[in-house]
Amino acid sequence: MKYDVFGVGNALVDIQARVSDHWVAETGFDKGIMTLVDDQQQQSVLNRLSGISLNRCAGGSAANTIMGVADFGGKAAYAGKVASDEVGEFFLHDMRKMGVSIEVAAAGFGQTGTCAVLITEDAQRTMLTNLGVSATLTEEDINEDEIKRATYVYVEGYLLTNPGTRAAAYKAMNAAKLHGCKVAFTASDPFLCSMCRDEIWELVRGPVDLFFCNEEEAKSLTGKSDPIECAAELHRHSENVAMTLGANGSILMSEGTAIPIEGVGVNAIDTTGAGDMYAGALLYGITNGMSLKQAGHLASHAAARIVGQLGARLQNRFTQNEIMALMK
Repeated sequence: MKYDVFGVGNALVDIQARVSDHWVAETGFDKGIMTLVDDQQQQSVLNRLSGISLNRCAGGSAANTIMGVADFGGKAAYAGKVASDEVGEFFLHDMRKMGVSIEVAAAGFGQTGTCAVLITEDAQRTMLTNLGVSATLTEEDINEDEIKRATYVYVEGYLLTNPGTRAAAYKAMNAAKLHGCKVAFTASDPFLCSMCRDEIWELVRGPVDLFFCNEEEAKSLTGKSDPIECAAELHRHSENVAMTLGANGSILMSEGTAIPIEGVGVNAIDTTGAGDMYAGALLYGITNGMSLKQAGHLASHAAARIVGQLGARLQNRFTQNEIMALMK
């Protein structure tokens, strides 16, 4: 089977809960950012969540994007590592029920990675991530025969922080170029752009055909303050750039031209997965007959719909009529 998009990332189960600012402060972790935590720290937080209404879904940046592609009816596959535990079984079932192909064998040890997503009244999310066995993904888990069936290979930047997952990311990108597939890469987080700036620039100048980032990540990479100048600088080195601007929409760059995409007004409830869904909708669009501008409009509406609900999965999926209307 041909795939529109093949994703590679850290396989995590997101555990989402709405809590107060005071609740977050009591954890001792900084609000509004992602923090890596160990087994004991994560279990302590999960224990405190006992009795609070929780929402679980297969997560991780690339997994969210791949599920976005599948949500629109696209054909997708994913490479990520889970353990042979209940949480891992949940992850695989959640992805596969949407038609996503996952062929990576589960680890015979350890526990599946989790991300406790603490959502406060201002729609900010504080993410406490325990990578678990997701960090054991290696290049041996990347099936080149699966890669060559894809139009795009999508890689999350978080993989650069670990030697094994980094090797997996590079194998996927190298296999994509070998077999004539396009490579999309997401910067993932401003802290990552600071930590891996030189390496990300090498990727932008090298195998990456479509670079995803948000405004803060672009500023970190380029050292510029104006969003248009940031996007233009990135476009000098990458064929296509998609830079999100939060409520202000996004900027797409292609063939030397800036394509502004308006934001969609929404009452923000939870920003979890908005950027991931934007990428998923854009990738679905450009692999299913849309122009980049049309795909950008679909992505903007999809991200807004995610922000207006709890969780990273579309609770109100787009109809074909809605998709066609956005193509006009």
